[in-house]
Amino acid sequence: MLVELRIRDYAVVDDLTLELRPGLNVLTGETGAGKSIIVGALSLLLGERASSDVVRTGAERATVEAVFDVDALPEIGALAEERGFRLDDGLLILRREVAAEGRNRAWVCGSPATAGVVGELGSALVDLHGQHEHQTLLRPRDQRAILDSFGGAEGAAAAVAEFYAELQGLRHQLDEREERLRDVESRADFLRFQLAEVDDAHPQPGEDESLEAELGRHEHSEELIQGAGAVHDGLYGDDDSIADRLGALIRALERLARFDPELAADVESLSDALIAVTEVGRRMGSYASSVEHDPERLEEVRVRLDRLFRLKRKYGPELADVLSTAQRVREELEDLDDADHDLDLLRKRIEEVHGHLREAAAALSELRRAAAEGLGARVAAVLPELGLPGASFEVRLITHEMISAGGAESVEFLVATNKGFEPMPLSRIASGGELSRVMLALKSILAGVDRVPVLVFDEIDAGIGGVVAGAVARKLADVATRHQVFVVTHLAQVASTAASHLLVEKGEGDGITSTEVRLLEGEARVEEIARMLGGDPDSATSKKHARELLGA
Repeated sequence: MLVELRIRDYAVVDDLTLELRPGLNVLTGETGAGKSIIVGALSLLLGERASSDVVRTGAERATVEAVFDVDALPEIGALAEERGFRLDDGLLILRREVAAEGRNRAWVCGSPATAGVVGELGSALVDLHGQHEHQTLLRPRDQRAILDSFGGAEGAAAAVAEFYAELQGLRHQLDEREERLRDVESRADFLRFQLAEVDDAHPQPGEDESLEAELGRHEHSEELIQGAGAVHDGLYGDDDSIADRLGALIRALERLARFDPELAADVESLSDALIAVTEVGRRMGSYASSVEHDPERLEEVRVRLDRLFRLKRKYGPELADVLSTAQRVREELEDLDDADHDLDLLRKRIEEVHGHLREAAAALSELRRAAAEGLGARVAAVLPELGLPGASFEVRLITHEMISAGGAESVEFLVATNKGFEPMPLSRIASGGELSRVMLALKSILAGVDRVPVLVFDEIDAGIGGVVAGAVARKLADVATRHQVFVVTHLAQVASTAASHLLVEKGEGDGITSTEVRLLEGEARVEEIARMLGGDPDSATSKKHARELLGA
């Protein structure tokens, strides 16, 4: 429910806070006091476009803020969290700020947001009637959802939407696979050539690096043999090798260490050096013996490296890239070989799901036809009670050739407010009062299934009175047992049934007109009801009539 509405520097409103109660809340006051301005401010939180014209004279910005208790509406909390906002103790706070100059801003629960997100959340909580914007019952999508709720067809509608989504997904897969197949088919010969070129070469991972190393050994074999032999001789092989001289030095140092034990560590270090020199010397001798001067093998390596180089230049730059390209091409060609079988399976699945969709849509259409007849008759029966004696109402189903996520048809609510006229879509009703009464008729019937918790009616009593006024009051009171209802009214009959009665008055401060609102209780409320009845609010007769309406 809407707990509190705060308005500051909006039109003629200076600083206003409305505290609302569950059930029926009415806003009354003299014509021009600013009642509809308050509704207009609320519409900003439902996505209404902001104009700098609404900023109060002399102010820099206008702000509108609403506090909603959504503790009993987990779907609203979930929607807010999906948009990145966390609620505090079950309260959702929406705020918009309109600047006289510069950028407008919006917040959800104190965090910056877009006006679109604020409007999305606000529209899920408030249904405003009397202006053509922000009326969920005027949107075909919502009319369809309302009919499904009324007819108990929500499960059938969900099944249609699921099958449709699955079908679209499968069709998208089929399109992608066929597109990919066409691409592969157009390149098949080239792909086979690429694969053959790589496979014929049989490249191995890291082969080019090992061949480069082998090439270096073959090209410099004589240098390697001579050089390794020289190192062998100098370190180990000659009579006066480094190993021999180190051995002599170690023996000399060992003699000295007998006289000074601290030299033992140096003996050990030289011994380790001798071992290293000996090992390297011996290894160089073996290496020199192993190196071969093989011109034939040298040519083989050069030819192989040249072949690998050409592959890398075309499919590289590295040999690993060549192998990766070959694997990718192999998979594409395998897909081509398996494509017919895979596409047949996919097409069969599409046909199966399409069949399920047709069956589900047919079942949904049957439920909708029955619900449309019932809802149309019930609304038409209520309209005369609300001051529209010649009105008619019907729910029209418009069948489409193609089934969509919403089923095989669209839904449209049609009304004729005067006898003898063709029914027209609700959105084409010119009178705000007529539209509001049609909406009230719908709401009185749909109150049990409508999920929007807050209903706002403006201009609902335009051009009615007497018995009809009493009927409107009773309908509003009935709807208010299942929704929080906020009504701007001139009807004493409506005001007298409210759980909360708010009076809008104009005042003046610092030479500027301002709108103020106060809660009426006790004798003050009796006086306002007496004024609305058209008599002297101070007369005993008017007050007696007012008390009778109030049941006081």
